Amino acid sequence: MLEITELNIYILEKIIHEIAPELIDIYNIREDESEQQQVKTGRLHENRILGIMLKFFLEGKKRVTTREVEVEYKKFFKDIARSTISTYLNILKRETTLYKERDGRLVNYILYEDPPLEISPFWFTRLFCVDPAYFSRAIYFSSLYSITEIIVKKYMKKGNFNEIVESFRYLIGIIILYILKNRALKCVLCQFGKQERYRDLLDSINSALKDRTDVLPDELQEILNHNYAEIPSFGGYRIIDGEKEIEIIEQLIGYANQYRKDMEYQTMVLNRRINTRVPEKITEIINR
Repeated sequence: MLEITELNIYILEKIIHEIAPELIDIYNIREDESEQQQVKTGRLHENRILGIMLKFFLEGKKRVTTREVEVEYKKFFKDIARSTISTYLNILKRETTLYKERDGRLVNYILYEDPPLEISPFWFTRLFCVDPAYFSRAIYFSSLYSITEIIVKKYMKKGNFNEIVESFRYLIGIIILYILKNRALKCVLCQFGKQERYRDLLDSINSALKDRTDVLPDELQEILNHNYAEIPSFGGYRIIDGEKEIEIIEQLIGYANQYRKDMEYQTMVLNRRINTRVPEKITEIINR
C-alpha cells in the first residue's frame, strides 16, 4: 500500500473529480457526534488509534511507534497532542488490546491479536475506526489508475491496447467508488458517527454508482465490490506483497478485456444521462 501523503491525496481527488465530479466536495466527510459534544472522547480516541494500527497492519507493518501514530492521526482527524496519543496507547496496552516492545529507547506498540476476519461490521466498528484502512485502499487503487498505460502495456496478454486501457481505468474508477461506499456503510454503523450525515453521503455515492454500473453484469459488480473494494476484515483481498499485486493487476486486466463491451455500453448510457441532465439544470436555473 502507498503511504498517505498530500501528493497521493491530490491524485485521489483528481481521479474522483474525473470519475464522479459530483462527489468531490463530500467524499471524505468525517463527522463524529461525541467529538462535537465532548462526550465519550476517550473511547473515540481509542477507536481512531486502533484504526491507524489496522491500517499499518494491512500494509504489513505490525510494530508502530507513538510518533507514527501521531503523524497518521493528523492526516485523518483533528490534531491532538502526542501526550494524549501516548496516554491512550498505554490504556489500550493495559486493556491487553496492544502490547509494547522496547528497541533501545524506541517503544513499539503491537496489536495483541491480529484483527479478525469475516466479522460483522457493526461489532468491528465498535473498536476500529475504518477510515484510515479504506482511504489507504482508495489511494492504492488511484495509483494504479494514474499509471494505467504502463501497467496494461506490461501485463496485458491479449486484446487491443487502447480499448483495454479505457476499460481498465473504468474498472478502477468503479472500485474506488465502491471503496467510498463501503467506508460510508461502516461509518453509519459506528457508535461515534453522525449517522444522518453519513446516510446522506451514502445516498450520494449510491446515486453515482448507479449511474456508472447499472447496465454492468451483476457478477462483475460483485467481484469488484467484494474482492477489491473491501478491506480484509470483511472479505476483501489483502495487498501487501508484490506477487499479490501482480496477481490483482492481471485479474483486472482480464476483466477489462472480458467485459470491455459492457463498459463501452455503460459509458454511452452515462454520457447520454449527463447530456440530458445539463439542459434540465439550465432550465431549472432560468425558472428560479
